[in-house]
Amino acid sequence: MNNFKKIGLSALAGSLAAVSVQAADLSVTGGASIGFFGEEAVVTGNGWSMNDGVTFSASEEMDNGWNVSLNFLLDSGDSKAKAGLDNRSLVIDMGDNGTFTFSGDGGDGVLSAMDDKTPTAYEESWDLVTGADILPSGPNSNNMMHYSKDMSTMIDGLTASVAYVPSGTGQVESSSDYGITYTGIDGLTVGVAGGEINSAAATQDVTNMYATYAMDAFTVGIQASESDSETASSDKDFSAMGISYAVSEDLSVSINTSTIDFESATLTDQEATGLSVSYTMGSMTLKAAHNTVDNVAGASAADRSAYDLSLAFAF
Repeated sequence: MNNFKKIGLSALAGSLAAVSVQAADLSVTGGASIGFFGEEAVVTGNGWSMNDGVTFSASEEMDNGWNVSLNFLLDSGDSKAKAGLDNRSLVIDMGDNGTFTFSGDGGDGVLSAMDDKTPTAYEESWDLVTGADILPSGPNSNNMMHYSKDMSTMIDGLTASVAYVPSGTGQVESSSDYGITYTGIDGLTVGVAGGEINSAAATQDVTNMYATYAMDAFTVGIQASESDSETASSDKDFSAMGISYAVSEDLSVSINTSTIDFESATLTDQEATGLSVSYTMGSMTLKAAHNTVDNVAGASAADRSAYDLSLAFAF
């Protein structure tokens, strides 16, 4: 019996020695910032805030050459109740066959990723002011599937993307959007996207397009999008322009404007103007923005402004 035990243990030890352990590449990055915010005619309470997060990434190359990576963010959120795991995604890079991403949390669709691409040193013109961020956009959701492919073999600088969100909680029916981006000319980037959004009972058909051009220290950009809703008198058009100037390698300034044109006769066009500045010194970045919005969300004479200061550190 003892001889049989010795033979069995020897065989087990040999089989364990033959097993190779796959060690994934692990990385951790993070950042923290201190901010001060204020808004006209709105009770904001204590304007000081802190934002912080640590991103964990693990990747491994498979035998077929594909690269699989896992990414998730530990984020404090804007309150203790929202602190925890955030922005989880699984990415499968299939090389020439494209990249597939499944976002368990914090997924970004094709339309939402390009809702306003006008160049800015910090914030978009419609941001900061409460209720003004109502421009046409696509799904931004959990459990989202996203696929993109470099089409440079057909047209140099062309990338195609598509995203899909299944029906479920907060999603009446499935939503999908798609688009292309072209960067085949030095300094020029052009994007076009469209999709059907079914996060609410009334379906919205959204289209979006933008163009930016960088020349020396200047970058200019234009944006146009529209949302056609099944709900009567609920269509809206969005347009924006922006220009940024790199004063130096560390200092940038920008000015941006935008307009939302409502189909409803009871709403007045929302008009916004924003000024931003950004200064980087090593891993530290100081940013500031001041935005003014007239007729917020279409309410006549609802004019407000807001400002934001941020001191951020990356590590």
